[in-house]
Amino acid sequence: MRLLLHSISAALAAVLFSGIPALAAEPCAGQSAAAERYARVAALAPADRGGRHVAVTVDLAASADVSLDADGTLRYGMAYNDVAEGWSWRPQAQPDAEDYYRWKFLPLQSFVEQGTSYVQEEKVGVPQETRVERRHDYFLAFDDPYRFYARGAAGFTVRLPAGAADGGLPSLRLVALARLGEPATAESTTFWKAVHARPVDFTLKKYYLIGTLEALLVCDVRDGRELARLLPDAQR
Repeated sequence: MRLLLHSISAALAAVLFSGIPALAAEPCAGQSAAAERYARVAALAPADRGGRHVAVTVDLAASADVSLDADGTLRYGMAYNDVAEGWSWRPQAQPDAEDYYRWKFLPLQSFVEQGTSYVQEEKVGVPQETRVERRHDYFLAFDDPYRFYARGAAGFTVRLPAGAADGGLPSLRLVALARLGEPATAESTTFWKAVHARPVDFTLKKYYLIGTLEALLVCDVRDGRELARLLPDAQR
């Protein structure tokens, strides 16, 4: 099978830690891909997954709303980052105090796997080559966003030191530190069968590392320095 990277920036990420010292480590230097990190966590016995700390690089290229102000303020919008899976849905939620989706996500990595094409007749009498694609998306899911920004606010805001953002967004790496919960992982699969107008058998696989967000770090891609760290209100 041939793997095509969907986002180069997402290929940097994820160093697994155990215990609170993760917050004092050097996650800006992490280089493992999110898919590799997920596989390592999933390979552990379920009882050994919860409580571990992970540092994962957020895929800024796949993020729907991220910007850098002229004064060096990094803004990461979360309006569209709801985990729309059954285990996240709370139909009885009170909208003035709760979100219908409990879990939020940060995108980590995405790539497409090309399968072997074949010929079929989706339209009778018209043989047609059908491609086979499988997309793999990796996320960090967490349910404590309002420890970092007020409910109703747009999302995360991180002020960088003067001159730290002179290279713009391409020079920055956003790293999330999280503590895995129980369960620590989840997966979902959606399949779309090929039709004549779109001759592609398409499978979407989603993989989630699930836990509590403990910090966001902004790092300099060029030298691996930590530029700023966003902590929950109680720890600032």
